[in-house]
Amino acid sequence: MFEKILIANRGEIALRVARACRELGVKCVAVYSTADAESAVVRFADEAVHIGPPSPARSYNHIPSIIGAALKSGADAIHPGYGFLSEDPYFAEICADEGITFIGPRPEVMEKVGNKAVARDLMTKAGLPLLPGTIEPVNTADEAQDVADSIGYPVIIKAAAGGGGRGMTVVERREDLRNAYQTTRASAQAIFKDSAVYIERYLKTSRHTEIQILCDAHGNGIHLGERDCSVQRRHQKLIEEAPSVQVTPELRAEMGAAAVRGALEVGYSGAGTMEFLLDEEGNYTFMEMNARIQVEHPVSEAITSIDLIREQILVATGKPLTMTQEDVQFSGHAIECRINAEDPDRNFTPTPGRLDVYVPPGGPWTRVDSHCYPGWMVAPYYDSLIAKLIVWAPDRAQAVERMDRALSEFKIEGPGLKTTIGFHRRVMANPVFQNGHFATDFIDRHMQM
Repeated sequence: MFEKILIANRGEIALRVARACRELGVKCVAVYSTADAESAVVRFADEAVHIGPPSPARSYNHIPSIIGAALKSGADAIHPGYGFLSEDPYFAEICADEGITFIGPRPEVMEKVGNKAVARDLMTKAGLPLLPGTIEPVNTADEAQDVADSIGYPVIIKAAAGGGGRGMTVVERREDLRNAYQTTRASAQAIFKDSAVYIERYLKTSRHTEIQILCDAHGNGIHLGERDCSVQRRHQKLIEEAPSVQVTPELRAEMGAAAVRGALEVGYSGAGTMEFLLDEEGNYTFMEMNARIQVEHPVSEAITSIDLIREQILVATGKPLTMTQEDVQFSGHAIECRINAEDPDRNFTPTPGRLDVYVPPGGPWTRVDSHCYPGWMVAPYYDSLIAKLIVWAPDRAQAVERMDRALSEFKIEGPGLKTTIGFHRRVMANPVFQNGHFATDFIDRHMQM
């Protein structure tokens, strides 16, 4: 087991990892920017190291500062959480060069699956189905036009190095294709420092369905079922639930086996997610792979009683998985709502500010993952996530009721601060959401304020 783990992240995920370390008897080191000096994880961790000013480029994304903090504190492993450096193969390679274990896949594996075009090629060779589109990046506007014309509209242009719902453009009409291609390439270069894009058919009524996987370095892999992440704004998730109402036990086994097969084919180890699009007939197609823990992992934990962060750390020590697929049992239904400092009535515009009132809900099978407390400042430099509210119930109807009850108890107030709590309550009350028959266009079709 590791002696000391440095957590190269902030917010709720940093605190979540620190708690897992505490339960494993491993010392943990928090890193913090100037803006996070009073953060909950700094107070909770065994040690804390200041790594720079508020800007992520000079703190949480600044590799020399992170590595320096690890060496200074004597950490023998680094947990990257999600976002920031969590899927940066260069960072993982430097960790290895310094004799520090990166809690995640090997750098060469991360590089393969991190490029969506490369990942599509690898997964199709592993037998996973893809939507019609390109495997290799599209290099010219003429080529993009020919591809779109051949597969039919609408299409979606995606940054090969993209992630987090960014670097994607939906094109409905032929006359818009060339401009969309150029702007997406420019956006990809600006955000991800890589202008490569690929094109695939766009499904308007698909469900965003992902499979949680866990693999070790000995060729073993399991899945923890699927999560439905179809309630999104601007391709970014707001609500996740497990299991999906559209997935039968037979389809779950098939998709799960395909996800594990694809991961093991590329030599993956650690926790990760295979993302699929699921159409109305139950046909699934591979979309991308996330080589990290995800924001929504608690819903998978809730229906399986498996601590994913704990297992992720154990796998990183070189130990084989502590369970087989037969050991994974599914029970009940879980829903997660992301409570963001955003104004839903103004296109989810971020509203940073001080939390004068912060009263999280409680009650049976109600979990809140958060780093916030009264007086905490939601800074404008980072993601607007305040908390993740997760509930479990024996079935989906009760889970929806429990989530609405928990949301009604959640009190967050501050000058100029808006949150998504009211929006989530409107979703819980929406008949389309309640009956479970919705897709990724749910907000546009059914939640116009």
